[in-house]
Amino acid sequence: MLSPNIYTIQLVLEWIICLLLTGLIWTVQLVHYPSFQFIEKDSFVEFEKFHQRKISILVIPLMILEVLLSFYNLFNSKLGLIYQISFTAMVLIWLSTFTLSVPLHNRLSKAYDSKAISNLINSNWPRTILWTTRSLILGSLLVKG
Repeated sequence: MLSPNIYTIQLVLEWIICLLLTGLIWTVQLVHYPSFQFIEKDSFVEFEKFHQRKISILVIPLMILEVLLSFYNLFNSKLGLIYQISFTAMVLIWLSTFTLSVPLHNRLSKAYDSKAISNLINSNWPRTILWTTRSLILGSLLVKG
């Protein structure tokens, strides 16, 4: 049996991280963000700050690993156009995170705001779809060999 090359190993690692983030984003999208609407207004700011601290423990290390592996795979492998599409999706996830999600969370950390919660839920769909798409693309690249 031939041992897998470094590019395959790194692609598998990127796919695993992407799958973890995909599962997490679906949970956040379908369960966690909608639950924001049911938090009592007088305890919402405390809840939001708790959410930001705890979710960051999961998300930040995974997103950093994902971006590092993605850049490495983009510049050091010959995965082609389909990988470049996946890479572009990852860049769009980061842009969406820092231009939409983070500002909305910052707004919510100051006060309960039902419009901001609604915007957070709606603006999170692109990240949910993009991470799902990346998971499918990376998985297909691995199956394709």
